[in-house]
Amino acid sequence: MAHDLFNSFLKNMNNDKQGNTQNLTNQEALEKIKQLAEKESMCLFTTNLSRLPLTTRPMGTQQVDDEGNLWFMSARSSDKNQEIAQDNRVQLFYTNKGNSEYLTVYGTAEILFDKNKIEELWTPIVKAWFKEGKDDPEISLIKVTPEAGYYWDTKYSKMIDLMGILISAVSGKTLDGGIEGKLSA
Repeated sequence: MAHDLFNSFLKNMNNDKQGNTQNLTNQEALEKIKQLAEKESMCLFTTNLSRLPLTTRPMGTQQVDDEGNLWFMSARSSDKNQEIAQDNRVQLFYTNKGNSEYLTVYGTAEILFDKNKIEELWTPIVKAWFKEGKDDPEISLIKVTPEAGYYWDTKYSKMIDLMGILISAVSGKTLDGGIEGKLSA
């Protein structure tokens, strides 16, 4: 029985090799961004895209709204806000290593000062950066509107993906249980 299961798995992995690219557009792309960015809310937020080295720092995503916009809180006087004011192109990098999920989003950033949105997105953890609470004059919002992206995901569970890697190492055959694709609105 284990031999049959192994052969079936091997056959499925080989058959799936051709189907591992799925480019997503419109609502499907927005749903994939929301799904992956909400699972792993921390990302590397990159500015100064036209200058090397790139400027990157970890940021916590506060929300992915229904239109696919990604929301962050930032200090008004931060370097990142100044960099966005000069060049609003940004790149976000998400990784959920535990589930073998990865996402990169390229988009435009906008700095906003909306008290209602701050109230909506406020969490007690944010107070670590804004000591005066929701009314801290340093609070600003960054809204990133995605223009393009790319994702890497597993087709199967992590355990099956790991089994595929082990089978590949033992058998010498290239097996790919992953799925990837471009994201565009």
